[in-house]
Amino acid sequence: MIDLEPVAARPIDSVTAAALDRAAAAPMLAQTETWAAVNSGSGNLAGLERMAGLLADAFAALPGDIALREPTPGDAIAADGTRVPLAHGRNLHLVVRPQAPVQILLTGHMDTVFAADHPFQSVRRIDDATIGGPGVADMKSGLAIMLAALSAIEACPLGRRIGYEVVVNSDEEVGSPGSSALIAQAARGKAAALTYEPSALPDGTLAGARPGSGNLSIVVAGRSAHAGRNPEDGRNAIVAAADLAVRLAKHAGPRLSINPARIDGGGPNNVVPDHAILRVNLRPATPDDERRARALIDSAIAMVAAEHDVRIHLHGGFGRPPKPIDPAAERLFGLVRDCGTALGLDIGWRATGGVCDGNNIAACGVPVVDTMGARGGAIHSAQEYLIVDSLPERARLSALVLLRLAEGATA
Repeated sequence: MIDLEPVAARPIDSVTAAALDRAAAAPMLAQTETWAAVNSGSGNLAGLERMAGLLADAFAALPGDIALREPTPGDAIAADGTRVPLAHGRNLHLVVRPQAPVQILLTGHMDTVFAADHPFQSVRRIDDATIGGPGVADMKSGLAIMLAALSAIEACPLGRRIGYEVVVNSDEEVGSPGSSALIAQAARGKAAALTYEPSALPDGTLAGARPGSGNLSIVVAGRSAHAGRNPEDGRNAIVAAADLAVRLAKHAGPRLSINPARIDGGGPNNVVPDHAILRVNLRPATPDDERRARALIDSAIAMVAAEHDVRIHLHGGFGRPPKPIDPAAERLFGLVRDCGTALGLDIGWRATGGVCDGNNIAACGVPVVDTMGARGGAIHSAQEYLIVDSLPERARLSALVLLRLAEGATA
């Protein structure tokens, strides 16, 4: 247990101040620029391997056991309806002081949304205050901030009071299918977790509650026939998939976003199509909404299969559980806010529509603040930018939060 009340408003003493200064002085901008220059799109296995090596070298400065873990095997549904293996990169895993009485989890990701052939590849200076580049905010800079904070507390006697695990995965931007099991394992027994996504807003506002997310590939098997001579003998998979998309979309609302995004399949105009794949993303606000979504999907599939005389197979699922803010999470957010106040920062939080590994950590029963990274914006676009001054600011904040957690461990 960590008792946060006695430490939340404690003045910053000289030893702590020196640790915060060390965190702020770390070479985070240079690291961010170097790491962002490496394309590590989620599907670029060579780039991810290079990035994993760079991170392993950098995080090896910390004590403990470091390793690159193989991803969990997975598969996907191709446009023709067949299953194809899905490859992901290796994941960085560091364990420090596993016998300490209080354990913390820190996570981040090395992948970006920019593929190896995407035109957005280079880092550039926008002005004195900002740089642009792929992953400079989301989240190569967050990894640099995490490393700076951990290095600083390792040089402080108080930091020895906590143990921690670090997971930097290679597939967060595609839902963490190859790393979610590692994250769940690392989350066991942790008193709190920090994840280094960029802030929800450029002013430093944190992401609070998040919805869940499910990605489905719904495979429809019909029957082909000549579109002119005997169409009645066919079972049109495209029509059935479209009917299913419309039925699902009618149930979208504030508590359940439903986005039928694509239908693959079909063929020549004179052939009744016998296969189709409907791709859908759903975002339930709460666990109850996720249960409602699952029931809705099952019901709609059964009705469409019966009415169109087709066979339907569901692939995929809800990889990101909803993340409500419970009392334990509120206390952790309060600690981050109070640490910000001690550093002259005004930190709040708000619900957001995005998802991340923080969803999965919270589902393990661990309170998590998942936007401890840099301030910036326009992520997932070629206009992505990083506010440079947020690097020392956020490194100080993380170091102070970790030291306060260490103090609470002895209260």
